[in-house]
Amino acid sequence: MDLSDLISPQAVVPVLKATSKKQAIQELAAKAAAVTGLPQRDIFDTLLQRERLGSTGVGNGIAIPHGKLVALDKLVGLFARLEKPIDFDALDDQPVDLIFLLLAPEGAGADHLKALARIARLLRDSGTAQKLRATSDAEALYTILMQPAASSNAA
Repeated sequence: MDLSDLISPQAVVPVLKATSKKQAIQELAAKAAAVTGLPQRDIFDTLLQRERLGSTGVGNGIAIPHGKLVALDKLVGLFARLEKPIDFDALDDQPVDLIFLLLAPEGAGADHLKALARIARLLRDSGTAQKLRATSDAEALYTILMQPAASSNAA
């Protein structure tokens, strides 16, 4: 699974201003609506519904909110670097500052799971996370996200 299939340079938010989990999800839903052409409210409701099942804050300052939408025809990703870390009810109780949003078509079973695994692997790489936190340039963030998986060379 190649991340270039999921995310475009326009889907990178270098400085997301949000003070709460709900506000961050709302801002990302608005951006996702612009990228997908789907109603912002549908995206927001889908993401909130998923969060109610359990936080998508996976630890180490990372959250991967995700959801499935009937009207979507392919997997779509967005990446955001928060201006300031926020409480996301993460598994490790640490605030989140890196968010990768994943939207999938209703019938995208295995592909959805593969994409989630690929995103989690990339963001759990401490070198990659460090690089993402060190820049607020959208183009640089996109370039970092496009680097091959398992590049755990310490920077």
